Amino acid sequence: MADGVVLAAPPPGRVRRILALAAPTTLLAATQVAALLIEPWLAARQGTLALAGWAVVLPFALLLGQMSAGAMGGGVVSAIARALGANRREEAAALATHALVIACAGAALFAIPLAIFPRSILGLIGGAEAAAAGAAYSAWLFGAGALPAWLTNTLASILRGGGRHALAARGVIGGWVAFPPLAWLLMEPLGMGLAGAGLAFAMTMTGAAVVMAAVVMAGGAGFTPKLRTPLSAALFRRILSVGLVACAMATIANLATILVTARIAHHGAAAVAGYGISARIEFLMIPLAFGVGSALTALVGRAVGAGDWAEARRIAWTGGGLALGVTSAIAIPVGLFPAATAAAFTADAEVRAIATEALSIIAWAMPGFGIGMALYFAAMGAGRMAWPVAAGLSRIGLAVGGGWLLGDLLGFGLTGQFVAVALGITAYGVVCAAAVRPGVWPGVAAPR
Repeated sequence: MADGVVLAAPPPGRVRRILALAAPTTLLAATQVAALLIEPWLAARQGTLALAGWAVVLPFALLLGQMSAGAMGGGVVSAIARALGANRREEAAALATHALVIACAGAALFAIPLAIFPRSILGLIGGAEAAAAGAAYSAWLFGAGALPAWLTNTLASILRGGGRHALAARGVIGGWVAFPPLAWLLMEPLGMGLAGAGLAFAMTMTGAAVVMAAVVMAGGAGFTPKLRTPLSAALFRRILSVGLVACAMATIANLATILVTARIAHHGAAAVAGYGISARIEFLMIPLAFGVGSALTALVGRAVGAGDWAEARRIAWTGGGLALGVTSAIAIPVGLFPAATAAAFTADAEVRAIATEALSIIAWAMPGFGIGMALYFAAMGAGRMAWPVAAGLSRIGLAVGGGWLLGDLLGFGLTGQFVAVALGITAYGVVCAAAVRPGVWPGVAAPR
């Protein structure tokens, strides 16, 4: 069944519509999750200090993916979906061109500081030793990989805005399948160490960007971007009004991890490495929720474009429930078996003990992060971002402020910090869920 036909299905097929669009992106997410789980294992094989270096780069690597795919990418999907929902195809094509310009600017924000000054930036978070271990990795990952990653994810977002989720997923899956073996080859047989993972990321994203560009320029989204389209402030605003807010939220989310890592750094490199394992699994909820969330952005955007706010809310809640189920399937086993999970990533006894404690506490909050992320993507489609911003601020406030209160003031140490992280994640899910109601998402069902 064509993606456009799926979008036009009647309300009784709401779950079917979401699953039809979510399935290919969820397959992509599963592939990405597998690759991202292998990465810390490969880093750990280089030693505890290399794992700490990987951990201090992690929040910035996550932010790159979240901004380009979910945040600004969500703004692209939302703008194009609303244009197509209002039957403005030429406007959708022009929006795609503007999205590519934004992608180039976004890549520069990562490439310039993190490829040129990695030791200075990373040292502020994890200390001099971890920064030195992660500097070459950061230089390759962002210096050579930021632009192709932004272009890949933006081109995929253009396809999703046109309802072509399956086509978008096929274009990116190959890159994530190739990443682990290429990273291993560069890191171990070719002797590049941790830096090899950064180069592998750059190479696989470059290949994916070339494939995605060919698909989009061939009309894969249902329209062809015209690269000579005159740039318009109004069209930039269509994307940035959602995308900038979402990028700010992604920054806040990763700032929580950055600040928690900085707080933990005085406990030593093993503590940074152990928390890095927990943080990686925590942030795996994002690609898992993105599988459903990307469908929600498009479907909610179409419903809002047609003036049907009641249907938009129903779609959001249906997708939120699906995301809760998907993320629980990963988080609950981790919470039940934290020691086995930690042991899968590292053989260092101290790192394993810290990661086990972190996972035993934080894993139980992760399903709430999943439903919150799904409803955040739905809010992009609705253009209602104030509550998700509040959710992000509550998360960082509890994770950092609560960590100071429980860990330092009340003397619970790392345990208190991990409890504060779990409380912050829980608050994020609750606040995002509280927003999906008529008082915030206004309107009544449009006549059929």
